[in-house]
Amino acid sequence: MAEDKMIMTKDGMDKLEKEYRHLIDVERPDVIAALQAARAQGELSENADYDAARNRQAQIEARITEIEHIKDIAVVVEEGKQGKKISLGNLVTYKEKDGSETTVKIVGTVEADPFATPYPLISNESALGVALIGQVSGSSITVESDEPYEIEIEKVEVAK
Repeated sequence: MAEDKMIMTKDGMDKLEKEYRHLIDVERPDVIAALQAARAQGELSENADYDAARNRQAQIEARITEIEHIKDIAVVVEEGKQGKKISLGNLVTYKEKDGSETTVKIVGTVEADPFATPYPLISNESALGVALIGQVSGSSITVESDEPYEIEIEKVEVAK
């Protein structure tokens, strides 16, 4: 069974590659050194340093495997251009009915971080992302979620 491809922005892939290199070049050697130091302490059955290093090693190896998998199935798409329609990579400013204004960046699922600053990174597969993709500035749209809500798209920009 063929696995679905994962859509990512170039910026997201660059960040993932940077994290991967850091894990391979820095974290993995550090945990190997910590394991060697813990082994040198003698008895391993009640060695908290050894247990902590083994747990950290498992976390690092799991994340390396996860990143390798993501890289295998990722499709890097061209980020939004200064065009009329909203696409992956665009910054979108919208206004809710209460008048509050929010700016978000539309990204691939693996890059999403709703708490990122200076603006949330919203997945193209989220309810808001699905509602925004393909829309244009000035549109009023309904975001289909557990509690649907309406927004008005104020501005669409290319993310820098």
